[in-house]
Amino acid sequence: MSAIDGLRSKVSGEVIVAGDAAYEEARKVYNGMIDKHPAAVVRCSGPADVAAVIGIARSEGLDLSVRGGAHSAPGFGTNDGGLVIDLSLLQDVAVSADTQTVRAGGGCTWSVFNEATNAYGLATTGGIIGSTGIAGLTLGGGIGYLSRKYGLSCDNLVSAEVVTADGQVVTASEDEHSDLFWALRGGGGNFGVVTKFEYRLHPVAEIYGGPIAYPVDRADEVLRFYRDYIAESPEELGGFVGFHLAPPLPFLPEEWHFKNVCLAVPCWAGPLGEGEKMIKPFLDVVEPIGSHVGPMPYPALNTAFDALLPAGLQHYWKASFARELSDDAIAVHMDYGARVPSIQCAVHLYPINGAVQRVGADETAFAYRDVNFSPVIAGMWEDPADNDKNIAWVRSYYEALEPYSAEGGYINFMDGDDQNRVKANYRGHYERLAAIKATYDPTNLFHLNQNIRPAT
Repeated sequence: MSAIDGLRSKVSGEVIVAGDAAYEEARKVYNGMIDKHPAAVVRCSGPADVAAVIGIARSEGLDLSVRGGAHSAPGFGTNDGGLVIDLSLLQDVAVSADTQTVRAGGGCTWSVFNEATNAYGLATTGGIIGSTGIAGLTLGGGIGYLSRKYGLSCDNLVSAEVVTADGQVVTASEDEHSDLFWALRGGGGNFGVVTKFEYRLHPVAEIYGGPIAYPVDRADEVLRFYRDYIAESPEELGGFVGFHLAPPLPFLPEEWHFKNVCLAVPCWAGPLGEGEKMIKPFLDVVEPIGSHVGPMPYPALNTAFDALLPAGLQHYWKASFARELSDDAIAVHMDYGARVPSIQCAVHLYPINGAVQRVGADETAFAYRDVNFSPVIAGMWEDPADNDKNIAWVRSYYEALEPYSAEGGYINFMDGDDQNRVKANYRGHYERLAAIKATYDPTNLFHLNQNIRPAT
């Protein structure tokens, strides 16, 4: 009996191999640049299936990928010749309004999650794109619109159901497997497969905000305003500033479509009646090209960019952290931000002050609690013929920011060529993470990630 036949006899989910009608679609990930052919993709129906796949991968010495939302820019959710644990069937979301908590399957996307919690007028910090998986974002930290008020996604994690490298199913929390729980909150997918997440929720139903576009040659004024305003504003104000090509949307004049713009997307999650007052300074700093701000359900803002970013685009990403947004750094953004190469590209500066900084640096594996911004350069485009020039733009932009950046960066936006930065990205926590890795994954079965090698 082959390993794949053995797998079929052990799982209740779907085992998909080359030649199956579903294989070509099943092997794809979000990044169209990644073209790999795993031996099998297993759509797991629960933790028992996950444990069975882990067992076969371990016994056969096969590479093992774990796929939640499949948004990993390096394509860690697939491989050549190995096994893929696909969690996409695990989409259940159970909200407890009484305790303001929620349990969600490891295959959930933020759009599924937010629709379920919004029905109760509740939310937690999630991503900027609705199709992003809750798993990858949370395990890497989780920066989003609500970070300043409620902390990172990982700061809101209450417990996790984890299948470890030896096939055990454990619950990690402050009271059980607390070392594993610490490592999961920022240490990425190094320690096991999380099949269920439990989060704290907060009273956020509607927000006030939306996109505001400015002439790119006035971006320095916008960025300086943003730097000062976000430092002083109530923590209910979140969002980001950055650079895009103007999409062909009704609120933007046609003559600006596909031209470089500076973009602000503020999000006021406080009392709705105060929203207009809090967002008005964004409309006054520079006359906008166009804006679409107002009250809306929180999930509507979370999915606002999804139509621009279908699966299958080419992706190459970079990220850093910055203690401040200096005038010299703004000059770099002015230079490169005026040359965004495609309509899908996104350069965002996320604020991570407020509640993020009230969590102690040693309380979770997410170590960068003393920085104020996370600049991310998400290179995304359609035509593979543009790969070389667009990758060069991302790299040169990132390198130009290095003098104004912390040593490490946000692992959720690291690409496949960033393995040499792993220690810096995990900062002073690397040795502790390596020791925990040795306990839960001593053979480094979970190595297709921003990898932490087990301590020896």
